[in-house]
Amino acid sequence: MKFNSFVSSVIAFSCFSAGVWAQDAPQLWHLSAPSTSVSGINLDEAKKLIEGKKATPVIVAVIDGGTETSHSEIAPRLWINTDEIADNGIDDDRNGYIDDIHGWNFIGGKTDDVVHDNLEFTRIYKELKQKYEGKQASDIAPAQLEEFRKYERFAKEYEQRLTEATEEQMGFEQFMAVYKLADMTVKKTLGKQEYTLEDVQGMEGEDDFTVAIKEILTYALTEDIVSQIDEIKSHFSDQFEYSYNLNFDPRSVVGDNYNDPTERYYGNNRCYAPKADHGTHVSGIIGALNDGKGAEGICKDALIMPIRCVPNGDERDKDVANAIRYATDNGARIINMSFGKSYSPHKTVVDEAIKYAESKGVLMIHAAGNDSKNVDVSANFPTPFYDGGGKCSTWITVGASSHFLEELAADFTNYGKKKVDVFAPGVNIYSTYPTNSHKKESGTSMAAPVTSGVAAFILSYYPELSAKQLKAIIEKSVVKYKVKVPMPGNPEKKVKFNSLSKTGGVINLSKALTLAEKTTAK
Repeated sequence: MKFNSFVSSVIAFSCFSAGVWAQDAPQLWHLSAPSTSVSGINLDEAKKLIEGKKATPVIVAVIDGGTETSHSEIAPRLWINTDEIADNGIDDDRNGYIDDIHGWNFIGGKTDDVVHDNLEFTRIYKELKQKYEGKQASDIAPAQLEEFRKYERFAKEYEQRLTEATEEQMGFEQFMAVYKLADMTVKKTLGKQEYTLEDVQGMEGEDDFTVAIKEILTYALTEDIVSQIDEIKSHFSDQFEYSYNLNFDPRSVVGDNYNDPTERYYGNNRCYAPKADHGTHVSGIIGALNDGKGAEGICKDALIMPIRCVPNGDERDKDVANAIRYATDNGARIINMSFGKSYSPHKTVVDEAIKYAESKGVLMIHAAGNDSKNVDVSANFPTPFYDGGGKCSTWITVGASSHFLEELAADFTNYGKKKVDVFAPGVNIYSTYPTNSHKKESGTSMAAPVTSGVAAFILSYYPELSAKQLKAIIEKSVVKYKVKVPMPGNPEKKVKFNSLSKTGGVINLSKALTLAEKTTAK
């Protein structure tokens, strides 16, 4: 595999995890006022607008991979089910979930929890393979021929994906070998064990070997690759162990009847465990307590309801549907969904749950995805568009913006003039992280909770707003930037930023509050 191809794959991974542009992003840039160089939500101005107003707590459900409920900046913000007595083993409120004090875990059983799972693509292919492997089209009844053709397409794509994953892993190993040689050479040349980017770029010599060393170390230092090595190793190895492993199925841990997509009451109350890094970061963006340690949640009156249904892999439709219903039934007015996948075999079940939440006036906020693709033409689930027609009226899909106006659309973000509603800050967002720590992360997974935090802030001061009104206020108050930006996934092509979403703008809290005041005054 060529080095440049590996660099591209690592950059894509970095965008999803630690992020690019890290060394240039101000720590809390997403909260700042819009300017000629920054596209934040203007939190300080918003605080001025609501001085003297009384706030009402707003329950925000975080459907994710778990949240560290013991984090010092998350614990004071947690939703508490006051109708339940903690740890008594009784379903006191008779809602079907025992000891659900803070939320629920739909991917856990009595003694264990699902951590890894396949991609939905793999699960579908496995089912088709068991049915059609070794057969020819001439063996298939006309009624099953379409499904057989689907099996053939999936089989071809499966092999292609395995080949690409193998090449990426080989590229990573080659990169590490070259990096170690370059690192050792520079340390010997400079006569010191620690060196900076300036040290590397200041090295003398124009021979090919020196130029190559400077190039690879400049890349490694600029993108902070070294600190991500363990994550990148896991990313590649997980593809073979879990994502594409046809023999891996962790579902027995849960103990439900997975073949019954309408089953609702299973799981456990361990909404904090395990692998709570993603959910902890998302929850902190929405409402982390500002205790002077650096992170600051957008809405101080948000009550976080963690619901765990997202493993390291693709979430399952049954769990997503139940998570949405649980959030709705337990009082959430906003649901944050920082997850997504390309296939939804039980979409009808999810559609029914979304319709239920819509009927109860719940605003659902979903991350657009991190594949640099146009979701107007490429599927990304869950979706507000119902099978059979119609669309959820209380749903916002969010793309990720950066703090650089010249690169306002993050390179990794999905986009779509019809199916992405707004953009929100999603690059190098500083927030809470497990073991009571903090970290910068990037992704539409961060842009969605920025939007959820904005929605909760507005609703806390204007609780009479309906979900439809709240959606309209957020969308109508975006800041529009008349700039051309690199096309996500195709940086050589420049496009108008306002062509990448329905509203063509970045959300803004202070403008939204002004509009909320006008709306409620009518």
